[in-house]
Amino acid sequence: MSVIASRVQPDLRRKRINWQKVLVITLFAAVPLFLLILFTYIPFAKMIQFSFYNMSYTKNKGYVGLDNYLKVFTKEEYVGAMLLSLYYMAGAVVQLALALFFASILSLERIRGAGIYKAVLFFPFLVNGIAIGYIFKYFYTRGFVLDSVLQAIGIPLDALPYWLRDQSVNNWSLVFTSVWKYCGQNMVLFIGAIASIDPTLYEAATIDGANRWQQFKAIILPGIKTVFMLNLILSITGSLSAFEPAYVVGSMGANGTATFFIKIHQMAHVSQKVGQACAMAMVLMALILLFTVLQRLFFRYVMKDSENTFNAKANKAKALW
Repeated sequence: MSVIASRVQPDLRRKRINWQKVLVITLFAAVPLFLLILFTYIPFAKMIQFSFYNMSYTKNKGYVGLDNYLKVFTKEEYVGAMLLSLYYMAGAVVQLALALFFASILSLERIRGAGIYKAVLFFPFLVNGIAIGYIFKYFYTRGFVLDSVLQAIGIPLDALPYWLRDQSVNNWSLVFTSVWKYCGQNMVLFIGAIASIDPTLYEAATIDGANRWQQFKAIILPGIKTVFMLNLILSITGSLSAFEPAYVVGSMGANGTATFFIKIHQMAHVSQKVGQACAMAMVLMALILLFTVLQRLFFRYVMKDSENTFNAKANKAKALW
C-alpha cells in the first residue's frame, strides 16, 4: 500500500501543477482578450451596423440600406479622393526601389562610414509626421527653401509653379514627403533581410562569373521575398490611408489634395454624417484587403520562378562548399 501511495502522490501533484498552469494562462489571456473584444471587435461591429444608417452623433434618421455605399462610388468627390491614392501608390513604388537600392549598396559594397549613411537615411522615420508636415509646408512655400535652391541654380522664380496650389504638381509634392519619411524604414528592413542570406551564395555566383546585377536578380531579390512583400503591403496600405501630408502640408486637403482618409475625417467630424463615414471606412478596409490579397497572389505565382532559381543557387553553393 505504501508503494501504491508513493506512486499516486506524484501523479496528483503533477495534475495539480498542470491545473495551476492552465489557470494562470487562462487568467493572463482573459484580460487582453477582453480588452481586444471591448475596444476592437465590438466597435468594428458597431461601425458595420452604423454604415447602413443615416445618422449623426446625436440623431438616427433610420435605416438606408446600401445607400451610403452607393454614394461612395457615385459621388465625384469620393471617387476623386480614391483616385488620389494612385499618386501615393506610385510614390510607394519609388520609395521601395530607392530603399532596396540603398540597402543593396550599403550591404554588398564596402563603404567607409556606412553606419552614418544608414543613420542619416533612417532619421526621417523617427521624426513625428506632423513635424514633417510643417517642415515641408515651409519647404514648398513660395520663395522659401525649394524655390531659393532652384533660383540658385539659375531657374527664375516666375518659371516655378506654386508647389502647393498648382494641381498639376501639388499631389506629387505631397507624395515626396512620404517617400522622404518612409524610405529609411524600408531600407533598414531590407538590410536586415539581406544580412540573413547565406554569403556562400555570393561566392558561388562570383565563381560562375555573375556580376552585381545578376547577383541581385538571382540571389538578393528571391532571398528577401518575404520582407519585400511585407514592405510592399505596408506601403500600399499606407498609400490608401494617406492622411498627414495632405492634412498638414496641403492645408486640410485644399486645392484638390484631399485623400479618401481626409474625406472620411471631414464626413465624420465636420459634417457629422457618421453613417456615411462608417460606410467609407468599410470601403477603405475592403480596398486594403483586396490589394493585400492581390499582392500575395502575385508573389505566390509570378515570383515562383525566381524562388526556384534562388533554391537552385543555394543548393549549388552548398555543393561547392
